[in-house]
Formats: sequence, structure tokens, C-alpha cells
Amino acid sequence: MQTARDFLTPDALSMLQSIAEAGSFAAAAREMGMVPSALTYRVRQIEDALDVLLYDRSSRQAKLTAAGAELLREGARLLEEIDAVANRVKRVATGWEPQLTIAIDTVISKPVVMELCESFFSQSPPTRIRIREETLSGTLEALLTGQADLALGVGPDSARTAGVHSKPLGSMTFVYAVAPHHPLADAPEPLTDDVIQKHRAVAVADSIQRGAGQTYGLLSGQDVFTVPTMQAKLDAQLRGLGGGNLPRCMADSYITTGRLVVKKTERPQRTVPLHYAWRLSKTVNQGNALQWWLNQLESETTRAALISEHRTS
Repeated sequence: MQTARDFLTPDALSMLQSIAEAGSFAAAAREMGMVPSALTYRVRQIEDALDVLLYDRSSRQAKLTAAGAELLREGARLLEEIDAVANRVKRVATGWEPQLTIAIDTVISKPVVMELCESFFSQSPPTRIRIREETLSGTLEALLTGQADLALGVGPDSARTAGVHSKPLGSMTFVYAVAPHHPLADAPEPLTDDVIQKHRAVAVADSIQRGAGQTYGLLSGQDVFTVPTMQAKLDAQLRGLGGGNLPRCMADSYITTGRLVVKKTERPQRTVPLHYAWRLSKTVNQGNALQWWLNQLESETTRAALISEHRTS
């Protein structure tokens, strides 16, 4: 049994557009090299399939009904989308991925990532970009499970992971900081574990889906306020909701203005090496979109900016 889908073909939609542009069935038939009766028959087939009248037959002109006008509007949009899909398919066949997913640890600078996206889109590539935020082990896990094609901000373990290639992004230094109204702000230095343990810690949850994930700087028996991102951790500590280690680059502007106080602790200051990583395939060639991103990451300036340029409003 035939349905409306069988008659609403790209060819039929183009025919309806031609009738509207010509102003009459007779004029449209001449332009398309058809006899008027054949054209009229095809229009009636579409009307019967939709169970609506597309044209008002009371005049000699091809006057659209409200339903006909709506079909013409939607038909024009559909034809544009079909052309766009055809164009995308042709370009994808030249080596561009339909979609590139980038997993970004929440310590990575979002403004710099958006600048890279802006530069990528300025070339009008056929590849869609999807950004997903992860934390700690979850960033590498997204890559390993095929949920991401490129990961920014993974740990050094990525270099020892089978099927994954990684390169250094840079190092991130962490400092222990609290709000000036927090009880630890005026505590004698260096802060001991016993002193820190008596106060709530703010921690970022590991976004890994399997396993226990990673934690840093938490003490046994310590009250913990867990948040989803490093930005949320920074916000919590600015409000005095707890203390903890923050990336120096994210905290610097608040330290300078006195909204955060850096405290020396008995534990040494932590510096974390970060990498970017992507999956290797023996059967599929590296796509043009991934190659574009990898080329940008070859720039030392870009790598440094992804770690250090955390702008505040």
C-alpha cells in the first residue's frame, strides 16, 4: 500500500515549486516539457495521498490553499536539507569525519577550547564537533570506551595505554587555598594533616563510570563536599565552604585580589603533568578533523594556553 512518503519525493517537491513559480499548471507544464493533464494527475496523486487540497481550482491560476502553502514552505526546507546532506556525504568521502568528540578535563581552559572551535568552524568543515567535560580518570576512560576521539588533560598513564597515543600538554601546579573568612586562613603555617582534617574539604568527583576513580589530598575521616567540576570546586572554596588544592592558574586572579588565601602545608606542593591523547587504528585512516586538532596542539603556545589561560568574568 502506497503512502504519502511514496509521493512526497524530492522530484515531486521540485515540481510543486515549479508550479508556484510559473503561476499556472499550463505554464509549469510547458517549462517541464509535460502535457498539462500529466502534471495535473501527479498533483492529484499527492493530494489524494495527503488527503488535502493543495490548489484552489476555482480560478485559472495555480492558487495555493493554506495546506499547499505549508507544504511548499516545508518542501523548500527539505530540498535544502537534502542538498546539504548530499554535500556532506561527498565531503566526508574525502576524509572528513561526520563527528569528532573531544573529552576535556575540567582543568582545561574552556575559553581557549572555544577559540579553537571557532577557528575550526571558520573553515566550514563538514565535521560536527561535540565537547564533553570529564574529570580525572573519566577523561581517559571516554577515549578508551570510544565515547571520544581526542582527550585533553589526561594523566601520564595514557602513554602506557595500549591503542592510545599521547603527547605532553604541560604541567599544572596546585596550591592549597581557602577563603579569607575560612577558619584556616589565619591558622599557623605550615598546616598539618591533623589541622586540615578537622575542616571540610572540597573535592572534584571522578567522572569514571567503572571503578572507584581517583582522589587527591583527602584525609581519613575528613568531611568532604563533592562537586562535579574544578570550576565548581573553585566557586565552593571562594564561598568558604571548604578548603583544598586548586590549580594555581585558576586561582591566581582570586589570590591577587585577596578572595583566596594560599596556605603552606606540611605536604609538598603538587605538580601534575597533563597530556593529550587519541586512539590509534590499524584499519581506519586518521580523519581530517582529528588531524586539524592535532596540528593545533603541536603549537607550544596553544598547549600552554589550554592549561594556563583561565579567564574570570
